[in-house]
Amino acid sequence: MSTANSSLTAQARAALRWQWIPAAIVFVVYLAILFFLSLIPVLGWILSILSTGPLTVGFKKYFLRLLRKERVELNQLFDGFSCFAPAFIASILCAIFTLLWTLLLVIPGIIAAFSYSMTFFIIADNPQIDGLQAIRRSKEMMRGHKLRLFCLGCRFIGWFFLGILTLGIGFFWIAPYWTTALAAFYQDLLAEPARRAADEVRTTGPIVIP
Repeated sequence: MSTANSSLTAQARAALRWQWIPAAIVFVVYLAILFFLSLIPVLGWILSILSTGPLTVGFKKYFLRLLRKERVELNQLFDGFSCFAPAFIASILCAIFTLLWTLLLVIPGIIAAFSYSMTFFIIADNPQIDGLQAIRRSKEMMRGHKLRLFCLGCRFIGWFFLGILTLGIGFFWIAPYWTTALAAFYQDLLAEPARRAADEVRTTGPIVIP
């Protein structure tokens, strides 16, 4: 049985308890880099496309390590450049696939985004993985869990409105909270096969060899 979303958000708050300010700084630096890259004349959009995937992997890795109570530092935001190829390919393919599904209908596009939502966490955990393979693994992990992720997002609707009401300032804290909750969701998905095996053992009982 999967962990309740309320428990996942509680895990996120616990992980952030003494880390709100550093986490907010990481979020601000992440946004600032992408923003200022886009302002560079002529080459800006190319640099943004090249950097989005690796920076997103580093961003997700930071919050995954934070959740796991591992040492976190601002420079870990750039760890994704050590696995540039899979991060870049995954970023491009996720954008293309999501766009193509959205062109059919909005809802299929949203479902596709949910299916690919664990891709950058997977690359953060497995730097040598192929970008397309990471997307496929994300789809497999999210099979049967997309509605649960949607419900997790619904828990943040009030927070997102609060961020808007504060003219975006609130998002400096809301975005780290949401990303850490996503990391907890990913961590819970990793534990799913072990839970399923344990459930099967409880259901069937021990195998007795005569």
